Amino acid sequence: MRKAWVGGVLVGLLLLGACGDPSSGPEAAPPERPVSGTAAAMAPGPSPSSTTQQQRPPASAVSKAPAKRPTVLYLGDSLAMENQKVLGEFLQDELKARYTSAPYSGTTLCDYLEGTGEKSLVPDRDKAAALVRSLRPDFVVLQFWANAWDYTWCMDGITHGKDPATYFARYTSDARKLTDQIAKAGNGKRPKVVWVLQGPDPITPDRVRRVNEIYEQQADASGGLVADAGKEVGPAGARYTWSQHLPCTAYERKHPAYCTQPANNRTALHRDDDYLHFCLAPTTAKSRPCPVRSPGILRMTRAITKALTAATN
Repeated sequence: MRKAWVGGVLVGLLLLGACGDPSSGPEAAPPERPVSGTAAAMAPGPSPSSTTQQQRPPASAVSKAPAKRPTVLYLGDSLAMENQKVLGEFLQDELKARYTSAPYSGTTLCDYLEGTGEKSLVPDRDKAAALVRSLRPDFVVLQFWANAWDYTWCMDGITHGKDPATYFARYTSDARKLTDQIAKAGNGKRPKVVWVLQGPDPITPDRVRRVNEIYEQQADASGGLVADAGKEVGPAGARYTWSQHLPCTAYERKHPAYCTQPANNRTALHRDDDYLHFCLAPTTAKSRPCPVRSPGILRMTRAITKALTAATN
């Protein structure tokens, strides 16, 4: 499920199944696994006319484009799935980046590890190391909520709700393994791994704090980077407090499509029926990039772009 601009598509994920609270998985059928060949991997995504033009924010001047065009690979779960087009447009506008995204809804770090075989939601061709060997990226951006639910088979039934200590230990180990596989796949050209820090979780707020600490520690230990996209979707001064609405930013007020309640100077980050995702369009059975302008997605992708711009210039 890989092509530039469009990542993987998984069928049958319900609202929280696509990127669920690790404490409890949905009681629903598992997502359809990709066919072991390449047919599912090359399934086309929405056309630019139906998605890109609706979601694309106005061009912004984050920084002067670098002399060398960076190559960026973006991997992750359903949050990355819905972000991928907007991030790609920002990176191309600001950095003239060569950009490929390959997110799979419902996944976690171990799904992108080579050697997981049939226990993984990600086919071998789209494992992180396989894509690094193929694309030779300068940056690998990883955005994971830290899923652990009934159909994240590679987690071996470990969940935060049942055993937090084992969950965090396993997640720390998988972060290290994934970083090592990406580094070795670079074959002398080691990509810079960028860990995207996650936003507030209203169900298990301390879990996200601990997961972000794992990302930061792994980045420090391996010469990677962090992009604190999650900070942009939480209240000022309350990093891990969840909120459905936040005050509009200056950018959002200047571009009214992103300030959903201008009379109250508030904008919506989440739908009323989905506390987790940031796409303001309804969740569908077929995972997709977000088809509508969504302030939360705009905020997170601008933060990722800023981190990559700082690392490139």
